[in-house]
Amino acid sequence: MAGLQRQLSITLSKLPKHPCNDASLEQYVTEGDFAARWLTAMAEVGDLQEGLRVVDLGAGNGILGIGAILLGAASATLVEIDEEALGAARAGADSLGFSDSITCLEADLSEWQEWPSELSCDLVVMNPPWGFQTHAADRPFIEMALASPAKAIHLLHSAEATHPAAMARDGGWKSEILLKGEFRLPASYSHHSSRNRSTPVKCWRFTR
Repeated sequence: MAGLQRQLSITLSKLPKHPCNDASLEQYVTEGDFAARWLTAMAEVGDLQEGLRVVDLGAGNGILGIGAILLGAASATLVEIDEEALGAARAGADSLGFSDSITCLEADLSEWQEWPSELSCDLVVMNPPWGFQTHAADRPFIEMALASPAKAIHLLHSAEATHPAAMARDGGWKSEILLKGEFRLPASYSHHSSRNRSTPVKCWRFTR
């Protein structure tokens, strides 16, 4: 698995970068090495297998959905509000010959009243905004994932956040922490005072 993770990291690191143009959306790049570690952990617990249908909420440049395809998923739907980020995702999918297995959907999850009936899936993955810029910005993502037909949900969030587990419990899901780590935050925006910094994160796993 270590060799697979290393090769996955290399491939994902070469994808077109997230443009990170809108600080209000808390847009940060999920780096290739972290994405590869997280995705292979999903595979190790059996949530990411060949033939599965994946939905990536707040997909950015599509690194998680594309990584899922590289690990054998049959399809991935990348849901993203930012048109430029979605353009990077399309370019990345096309560069790997995945245009037939990846669907890019421009949408604002805060406007969804329920999970779209036509959006079938086995697995939901997401690194949503954490709500630091806009209070509770993460909640529409978590709520929609919990309302999905998926068998498993994987969520990256700040290590300080405790509400994801409570939301999962209230929705009838079980939760556990799959991974802990440091998430690098490059100085992407003008208000950042330091060139690079990192923050501790937890990767949550929700199952029915």
